[in-house]
Amino acid sequence: MKLQASELPLGKPQTRRRTPKFAPLVALTVLLTIPLYYPSIKESHRKISEAWHLYEYLEDSVTPNIDLDPPPKEYNQDCSLEVYTQRCNPSEGGAAVEPTITKRDNVDVETTPKFNENEPEAKNLKEENQITKATSKLNEEESEAKNLLEENQETNPLPPPSSFKGEMTAHHEKVARKRTERDRRKKSRRSSPTYLTPPKVSEEKLKRASSSNNNNDRSMVRSEVLDYENCDLFSGEWVPNPEGPYYTNMTCDAIQEHQNCMRFGRPDEGFLEWRWKPDACELPIFDPDQFLELVRGKSIAFVGDSVARNHMQSLICLLSRVVYPLDLSDPTDQNKRYKYSDHNFNISMFWSPYLVKTEKTNPNDVTRPFKLFLDEFDEHWATQIQYFDYVIISAGHWFFRPTYFYLNHRLVGCLYCPEDNISHLTSYFSYRRAFRTAFRAINDANNPKGVTYLRTFAPSHFEGGPWDKGGDCARTRPFKRNETVLEDFSLEMYMIQLEELRIAQKAARRNGVKIRLFDATKPMLLRPDGHPSKYGHWPVPNVTLISDCVHWCLPGPIDSWNDFLQELMKREIQNDR
Repeated sequence: MKLQASELPLGKPQTRRRTPKFAPLVALTVLLTIPLYYPSIKESHRKISEAWHLYEYLEDSVTPNIDLDPPPKEYNQDCSLEVYTQRCNPSEGGAAVEPTITKRDNVDVETTPKFNENEPEAKNLKEENQITKATSKLNEEESEAKNLLEENQETNPLPPPSSFKGEMTAHHEKVARKRTERDRRKKSRRSSPTYLTPPKVSEEKLKRASSSNNNNDRSMVRSEVLDYENCDLFSGEWVPNPEGPYYTNMTCDAIQEHQNCMRFGRPDEGFLEWRWKPDACELPIFDPDQFLELVRGKSIAFVGDSVARNHMQSLICLLSRVVYPLDLSDPTDQNKRYKYSDHNFNISMFWSPYLVKTEKTNPNDVTRPFKLFLDEFDEHWATQIQYFDYVIISAGHWFFRPTYFYLNHRLVGCLYCPEDNISHLTSYFSYRRAFRTAFRAINDANNPKGVTYLRTFAPSHFEGGPWDKGGDCARTRPFKRNETVLEDFSLEMYMIQLEELRIAQKAARRNGVKIRLFDATKPMLLRPDGHPSKYGHWPVPNVTLISDCVHWCLPGPIDSWNDFLQELMKREIQNDR
């Protein structure tokens, strides 16, 4: 009987051959041999499948075309307390879903090796050897991919610090359910049911905590950006000062309601009677007459958020002992301008909580997420600072709010956004790039006559819970330096500022531009007693209002910032002589 054409191999026509008599013996041998090799084949198949799943996870965890910085160690959310009843999504301290990088390619790859039952045993053994080689190669790729993940942790958001953990918000629970369901569907499509658990980053890698090596690294960076040969003003202790305060809420009308602690019944006044004492020298108390002589014919600009405005208001109150300024600003405008005509001196406040170009996702709702264009200047202040003699730049707590990140006009990620198809990045990603862009704007302004001060991050002091879950700052005296340490997100924000300042100073020296360190972090870490807490508003029956542990009472510890400012300005004038 002849074979059908479809059954014939390519080539010349052939007739059916007789089956050799020893064929049954060969078949029996093959049947007995396959079970011996099957476990190794199955194990090779399992290893290939596991390695592929891990490699796919690691590949998805890296966002391409983004110039990433050194990895952060953790992240957290904190919200501006500009409006006390405002809620942030997710709230500061409320636990956020551990967002993962969500760039995904929905491609099913069949990893099960196929064998031709009609081929001889030798070919099966050859394919098994190829499988073993492929497994070895994938194991090498797995190792390389793990290293790549460690090098790019900034795109792999990590859990918030333990002091800010809580329940997930509703929409993040929804996102988590979607991801779980998608992963379940993908798993069911795989030929192998085994998944390799993605590696977790240890808690030690999440922090630059207070180990000796890390302290040395921090001190080294700080020493590089601290230009002055004189004593370090910012290393010291708070010491009693019975002469304080130097103004009251009755003598200064620049105090906003949420900073007016005495008006709203704060019972203790001991927090007003401290001054900062550097270790190696004296820091003179602010002298309004001397200060006005230093700034005669000059101008000062504050650039930043509500804490920057808090600093400016402290300066105006301290000067009010001598003279009141003329307010030239619109009462409804966040930007302010004050003029001291007798001294030809003016103070300006540029409202720029993110320091870079921003857009509201909802023009009528400031609580909605912002779009941050992290490589573009905020022209509102960047085009004006060349006209100022002194610029104090700062930013901080707004970077923990939900935001969308743009580089080169392209959406590259977000923080706490509900979308599942956008890379979820950390607040450190935006904080570092915002300061890098802000310093570039300062260097590009090329104002050799002016001096820019980076006022570093002022830590909040919520204790007993997150800010929206009963956290408060009820202490009535400062910490001693050995009673607390800078850690978690406050440490990270501080280190990012120092690192970016070091880069900016190198470029500034080439252009003759002056950028100096104004280290408020170390002194203010020790002042948990200086916040308004619940004394920034009147109590409301049956309503729990949020305690403000971000801003500072006026009068209060923030007045010492102007002691620093006066001394820094005096040193600058001496250096120019």
